[in-house]
Amino acid sequence: MDEVAPGAVGSLPSLSLRLGQAAFSTAALLFMSVGVEFYSYTSFCFLVTSMGLLIPWSCFLAVVDVYSLFLGCPLRLPGAIILIVAGDWVLSLLALGAACSTASVVTLLLPANGYCSPGVCGRYQLSAAMAFLSWFLTASSSLFNLWSLASLRLL
Repeated sequence: MDEVAPGAVGSLPSLSLRLGQAAFSTAALLFMSVGVEFYSYTSFCFLVTSMGLLIPWSCFLAVVDVYSLFLGCPLRLPGAIILIVAGDWVLSLLALGAACSTASVVTLLLPANGYCSPGVCGRYQLSAAMAFLSWFLTASSSLFNLWSLASLRLL
């Protein structure tokens, strides 16, 4: 097998990044949407929407990683890697924006201000924290794949 950049599509680190993205995105989505009224704040709806986009993306690329690992050859198509880098980059910016906006609204709604109960604010804070972790993994995956794209010989 050829030497691939660490974290490139079709490697074990890439699979672990994708599974982490899917897990943290799912956790952020569940903490935000189950049992609380998230739809009354726009930033919470933005978080639900961005995590709803990130989950299928991460799961699809995890399937690509598993398939590539099963065959024993990494994905070396420059066009596909460009699409993956662009998708990761866009989704990481969406996740960062959603996490930051959710964290700022939660800060304003803290129980000290009297706008939400401690249990609900705690769930909102957990959702923002999971979104930040998901953003970190998505951004690092995008950078690893950009490195992989740069290491390909485009002849």
